[in-house]
Amino acid sequence: MTRTGFRRTFVALSVCSLALTACGSNDDDSASGKTRITVNCMPPKSAKVDRSFFEADVAAFEKKNPDIDIVAHDAFPCQDPKTFDAKLAGGQMEDVFYTYFTDAKHVVDINQAADLTPYVKELKSYDTIQQQLRDIYTVDGKIYGIPRTGYSMGLIYNRKLFEKAGLDPDTPPATWADVRADAKKIAALGGGTVGYADYSAQNQGGWHFTAELYSQGGDVVDASGKKATVDTPQGHAVLQNLHDMRWSDNSMGSKQLLVINDVQQLMGSGKLGMYLSAPDNIPILVKEKGGNYKDLALAPMPGGQGTLIGGDGYMFSKKDSPAQIRAGLKWLDHMFLTPGSGFLGDYARAKKNDAPVGLPEPRLFTGAADAKDQEVKKANANVPVENYQAFLDGNQSLKMKIEPPDAQQIYSVLDGVVSAVLTKKDADIDQLLKDASGKIDGILARG
Repeated sequence: MTRTGFRRTFVALSVCSLALTACGSNDDDSASGKTRITVNCMPPKSAKVDRSFFEADVAAFEKKNPDIDIVAHDAFPCQDPKTFDAKLAGGQMEDVFYTYFTDAKHVVDINQAADLTPYVKELKSYDTIQQQLRDIYTVDGKIYGIPRTGYSMGLIYNRKLFEKAGLDPDTPPATWADVRADAKKIAALGGGTVGYADYSAQNQGGWHFTAELYSQGGDVVDASGKKATVDTPQGHAVLQNLHDMRWSDNSMGSKQLLVINDVQQLMGSGKLGMYLSAPDNIPILVKEKGGNYKDLALAPMPGGQGTLIGGDGYMFSKKDSPAQIRAGLKWLDHMFLTPGSGFLGDYARAKKNDAPVGLPEPRLFTGAADAKDQEVKKANANVPVENYQAFLDGNQSLKMKIEPPDAQQIYSVLDGVVSAVLTKKDADIDQLLKDASGKIDGILARG
């Protein structure tokens, strides 16, 4: 599921003009002595600062590698699910193209990805990337993509409201029972204050149901990928907790069928105690919704069992020549995978341009590379990093789980389950889960 922070989640899919250049090409301009590659996910012109960073980084790369020509395509978003498959099937994808983690196996299954295994040793940073992220782009022992960023879900909460409600803002809720108890105290402040909010429309309710299920040790689909596993004690517990907070405690407010913008607006205006999100929501709450960095803190997922992870990376067209693959890997190293520098890692540049530095993610690297990345980030931090320490500490013991296969279709089914529980006091949780399980089985069978 996409999130809505820009520096990490901004994504751009180019709409290619046939009058200019094809999106994907195996013409590497070898006759001119240069290897030419098309890439996507360049920030649109409307994002002036990020666009200038990207263009400067590409120019620096080409100066350092005069034998490589980068042709970048922009638009927003990086990947449009409505056109992604059509571009792949039509051979219009860029030579190096952006994907969500959940796309990797699908792109391989339809035979549209280049096998990077023989070349990945040339990617200097590859061994420094977290293994669980590398594994996402590894199918049947072969490497088909390179991670660029990763995120995990947590609990954003309002320190000021915690204090007003007599709660310790330095001790965030660790269990869903804690969330319920704290939400009830926050809602009791009155004046339209909501203790806990959740999404329940536009597939976002299904996304959060999945995250909440993971947090309690459950799963949406079994290990074979062929059978739903939502009709379980863990699935029931997720829905029962939402039902009780909504109808018994009145801690979720009366307005439901919320989506991400509604919840962000509540939090930014100081009227919401807690909601689930990734760290990239924090700058949005400040810059767009009226929030304050010092009031916003982040805790790990309640429940202590697991958390939903997501992110993005780049794959290569199956039509790419060996020279284009090698050039693309060099470009990824330069742009995204060198700690402390490049489009996502130049924290000094970001700070100078008033972009937030010090958020706890993405945490892409391990070992010495991670240490260097964190050192540079800390030196340039302009947000209260202490507010996120609980999230960093708690994540160390959580199982990191990617979104299920056919995620959007499954989320659509689960959306109906969550919205029913939050809008109907007498909703039959057992029947809802049974019906959802059957529908998910049907989706998986078709897949």
